[in-house]
Amino acid sequence: MSKYEEQLSYLQKPNEEEIPEDIQQLFDQHVEKQQEQNGFVNNLFKILPLNALQYKGFLEFKYSLFNEETTYISLADKEMIGLVVSSTNKCSYCLTSHSYVLRGLTKNPGWVDQLTYNYRSAKLTEKQRALCDYAYRVTRYPNEITTKEVDLLREAGFNDHEILEAAYVAGFFNYTNRWVSTIGAVANPG
Repeated sequence: MSKYEEQLSYLQKPNEEEIPEDIQQLFDQHVEKQQEQNGFVNNLFKILPLNALQYKGFLEFKYSLFNEETTYISLADKEMIGLVVSSTNKCSYCLTSHSYVLRGLTKNPGWVDQLTYNYRSAKLTEKQRALCDYAYRVTRYPNEITTKEVDLLREAGFNDHEILEAAYVAGFFNYTNRWVSTIGAVANPG
């Protein structure tokens, strides 16, 4: 029985025979970790093995941003940035999956819904508001970014390590939103 039986996007299903064994083992470990943490496997990770080496690179970059032991901004703040970016880009797949993750992290589904639909209506700390405003501006108006965006984050209390990470995270979600929408990925039910 193939691990990739479901049709979950506009693309063909991955073929296990085309995936190098060592890379498939990495994917299997990632799936086990998702199952353990979330109780399900995000459908996207059943689509991406189609291009195994690119998927491996994607996972490595994702891990570099979302490993709480080696990063500067909290996981909840990163998911909050992701929701603002995904809402601005109208990426329904990413809104579905990342709002689920943030609900689990915060245990506050009403607050997460406010962020998802209009972050300006959510009760936010000064630092959270600065991150959300930054994520919105760099997503909606990338050609208008100046030193002002960095200065506003510094004024809110962020250091340069945190600012660079916020830039990486906002960029990561913009990048992901674009190709996830393009391939027509089907979000997990529920």
